[in-house]
Amino acid sequence: MARAALTGTRIRERRMALGMKQADLAQRIGMSAAYVNLIEHNRRRVADPLLVQIAEALEVETLALAEGAEGALFDNLREAAASLPTEAASPARAVSSPLAAPVAELDRIEEFVGRFPGWAALLSDRQRQITGLNRLVEQLSERLSEDPFLIDGLHEVISAVTSLRSTAAILTDEPQIEPEWQARFLQTISGESLRLSGAAEALVGYLDSQSGADLAQSGPFEQMEAWLRERDWHVAELEADPAAGIDAIVTGARSLASEAARALVRNWLGLMREDIRALPMAALEAALARHGLAPGAIATDLGVPAGLVLRRLAQLPAGHVHAPELGLVICDASGAIIFRRPCTGFALPRYGAGCGLWPIYEALRQPMQPLRHDVEIAGRVSQSFATYSIAVPQAAGQGFGQPLVLHSHMLIVPLSPALASGPRRPIGVTCRICPRTACTARREPSILGTVRSDLG
Repeated sequence: MARAALTGTRIRERRMALGMKQADLAQRIGMSAAYVNLIEHNRRRVADPLLVQIAEALEVETLALAEGAEGALFDNLREAAASLPTEAASPARAVSSPLAAPVAELDRIEEFVGRFPGWAALLSDRQRQITGLNRLVEQLSERLSEDPFLIDGLHEVISAVTSLRSTAAILTDEPQIEPEWQARFLQTISGESLRLSGAAEALVGYLDSQSGADLAQSGPFEQMEAWLRERDWHVAELEADPAAGIDAIVTGARSLASEAARALVRNWLGLMREDIRALPMAALEAALARHGLAPGAIATDLGVPAGLVLRRLAQLPAGHVHAPELGLVICDASGAIIFRRPCTGFALPRYGAGCGLWPIYEALRQPMQPLRHDVEIAGRVSQSFATYSIAVPQAAGQGFGQPLVLHSHMLIVPLSPALASGPRRPIGVTCRICPRTACTARREPSILGTVRSDLG
C-alpha cells in the first residue's frame, strides 16, 4: 500500500490519542468536519500545505503523518538504491545489455513495500548494517589519522626501529670496531629493543582495550558527548536547582574515564548554570509554545542573546515535544569543534574541523550577526536541514590590543516544509569522507567514492 493511502489513518490515530474531536480538528485547520472525515478515511489526498497545518494542530511532526513508522524503511531502501553504480542510471542500458547493472525503480518503491513487505524489511535491514559498517570505517580512518595516542605510539615504534636498524648497520658494515665502542653499540641495541617492546605493548594494549563501540568515546570530548547522551542531553539536577553542586553531578559517572573529560563536563555545566539563570526552562517552554522552534523569534521575544537561545535549545531533552530532534555545534576561531550534539543524518567529524561551507564558519567572519541557512548534506541519500548560526565573544570589556576570543554556534534542525526558507546550500561532513567531487572548498581527497546525483 502506498504511503499516501495511510496518511488519513495516521491523522485519525493521532487525533484520537489526543482525545480531540473531529470537529475540533476541523475548526483548527479551517475545514469542514465532513472534509476531515473524508481525509481520515483516506478518501481525499492531503496536499503538503494542509498536512503542515494538520501536523501543527495535532502537535506532531509532518513526517510522522506522511510516512509514519515506515519512514526509516523507505529511507533505507532509497539509500540502497543510491549505492548502485553510476552506470546503472540509464534504463536503456539495462535493457540493451543483459549483463548491465540493475536499475532501482524509485517511483515504485511504495508498491514494492506493499507487495513484498518481507523482502523490503530484509533489504532495509541489510542496508542499515552496511551503513553502520561504513560509519565504523570512517571512524577508524579518522582515528588512525588524528588520534594523538595512536600517532605518538606509532612514531615511538618507528623511531625505535630506525635506531635499531642504524646501529645494527654500523656493527655489520664495520667489523673492526674497538671492543669499547662495540659494547656501547650493543648497549644501545639492548636499550632500543626494550623501548620498542614497551612501545609495541602499550600500543597493542591500547588497541585491545578499545572495542568498536569504544571508538566513538576514546577522547575527552567523546566521553563528554557519551555522558550527555546518556542523560538525553538534559541535566535535570541543574535545571531543578542551578545552585546544585557540579562535582556531585560529575562524580561517579562511568562514561567519564579521564580527568580531562570530567574537566570538560564541569566547564559545560558551569556554562549551563549561567544559561539556566539567564533563561529558565519555564520561560523557554512558554516561548517555544508561542513561536515554535524559531530561535530568532524566541531571542527577540525574551530579550536574550541569540547564542544563549541556541545553547538552551540544545539543553532540552531528546524527544522534546517542541524540538524532537536537533543538533548543536560550537567551534572556536580556529574552526576546531569544541562541542557537538549530533543530529540524525548530519554527521559530525570527531577530530579537527568540519566542511568549510558550513554556516558556522561564515558566522566567524561576521561576529554577533545571526545567520539562517537551509543546507543539503551529501550522502548516499541527501538530507536537508535548517541551520541557525552566530559567533559570540567569550570575554566582554577587553582592553585595546587584546585578542577577541570567539565561539561560533550552529543549531541544526531537520528541514520540514514549514521551515524551508529558500535555496539549499550543498555541504558535506568533512573533506576526508565527503563524496562531493566538484567542490571549490575541498582541501583534501575523499576516501569514499562518489555518489549518484540523479536519485532523490
